[in-house]
Amino acid sequence: MLQLSTLEALRNTRTAWANERASVAFVPTMGNLHAGHLRLVEHAKTLADKVIVSIYVNPMQFGANEDLDSYPRTLAADMEKLEQAGAHAVFTPTTDMVYPRGLAEQTFIEVPAISDILCGASRPGHFRGVATIVNKLFNMVQPDHAVFGKKDYQQLMVIRLMVDDLSMPVIIHGVATERASNGLALSSRNGYLAAAEREQATAIYRTMQSAATALQQHATSVSEEQIKTVESRCQLQLKQAGFTPDYVSIRSQRDLGAVKEGERELVILVAAYLGKTRLIDNLEVSLTLGAQ
Repeated sequence: MLQLSTLEALRNTRTAWANERASVAFVPTMGNLHAGHLRLVEHAKTLADKVIVSIYVNPMQFGANEDLDSYPRTLAADMEKLEQAGAHAVFTPTTDMVYPRGLAEQTFIEVPAISDILCGASRPGHFRGVATIVNKLFNMVQPDHAVFGKKDYQQLMVIRLMVDDLSMPVIIHGVATERASNGLALSSRNGYLAAAEREQATAIYRTMQSAATALQQHATSVSEEQIKTVESRCQLQLKQAGFTPDYVSIRSQRDLGAVKEGERELVILVAAYLGKTRLIDNLEVSLTLGAQ
């Protein structure tokens, strides 16, 4: 497995792969890898001849008073995991390489509307940072395919729209959320939780499952009033479990818009604080086929 720490090394490798007519799948990460990330690598291996993973903690997507400085950085362990997983190359750029003129003077990408709701409302500028770094990485790596986890559901939607809007020749793939045996969605930020808190955090998944069951009682359609009732019940359940909810929102899977009359493919999205740790999760729901 190659470790590529400069843009020149990346482009030389990419040129060599192009000369071999090898297709390329790309998995962008911020490191501190867990089984969910490795599942993305496994999926990427089914899509292309070569798999490249990036590890870069992107300062542009962190807001004031967020955990940029304390975000876990575990490069040596990450490299070992990726080699075992069968990745062909790892790209590890520095901030000076990614933002040579500094963040204040960096050209940025912004996907309107969808970037301002849910996590975008709670974390202003977050999705500008996500879209900008993913755009830059796509330009550097030039992949045929890119693989993202569905746990960051809104992020996946933002990236899909960016790729469509800018006519980028990259096929975006979403992979189902990887969960621990108790239902907790795997996340690098779980490392901030004590053992007891990790068990407590499973209340998010149970709450979403309860909401899915309530929604599925309406086999063909669900009204705005019924959605609000389910959302309010989820908020209460999370508070009773010791969380401070940021939002609980039931939206259309198609575009994260409000659920329209007769719409059956929904997604339950949750963001909540357990102590100082902000956790996100989601659950796709079909009113005809059941929770996915």
